[in-house]
Amino acid sequence: MRRENVRMNENEVSGSIGIGAMIVFIALILVAAVASAVIIQTGEKLQQNAQQTGDDTREEIGGKISIITVWVGDQTDCDGEVAAQDDDKCITLVFELAAGSEPVDESNVLWTIICTNDAGNGMTTIFGDFDGGGDTAPTGTDTLNVDGTAKLTQAGADDDTLNPGEVYMIDLKTETDAGDTPASSECAPVIGEEHTLIISVEGGGTTYETLTYNSITEGESIV
Repeated sequence: MRRENVRMNENEVSGSIGIGAMIVFIALILVAAVASAVIIQTGEKLQQNAQQTGDDTREEIGGKISIITVWVGDQTDCDGEVAAQDDDKCITLVFELAAGSEPVDESNVLWTIICTNDAGNGMTTIFGDFDGGGDTAPTGTDTLNVDGTAKLTQAGADDDTLNPGEVYMIDLKTETDAGDTPASSECAPVIGEEHTLIISVEGGGTTYETLTYNSITEGESIV
């Protein structure tokens, strides 16, 4: 009888140990499954964030204007209008698309110049786009090839596309004509002043440049 009791006790102990080990094993499987799910989910989220960051960075860096140089432009009649409206002033910008950019439509490139107003107690803003239009520069000039010739398609029409790898130039009207509508607004070159030039590409990046006027003679560099 004693031997049988001993055997039964040993079987009970072995059974208890086996059940305990099975519970621990199942618990480990569950923990591993949860940990794997968390790791996979975290990895997917990091991948998505990295891809989005890469896309945003590529768009910000690639889709923007790189300024090569800026100089004082024609200070009497930079857009070739009639004599009664030849009091406009311009600066000349030479630029290209940043490396990695896709072709950009000229109308999607917006420029703004911020300067001190005539009274010296506030700020004036003048702006437009690279396709010869804008709210305060309605008769602004169009983008040209870097040699000053018109940008034309093979069919001879106005080419409104800016392509990577090409260098262009444009006259930005810093003072509108007296006959322009809306009324004249200005950030004309003034010796000793610093103006802020901002160029933004819709859906892309923004370029900032300070224009420093040590001279207002045509051709003098201001960056």
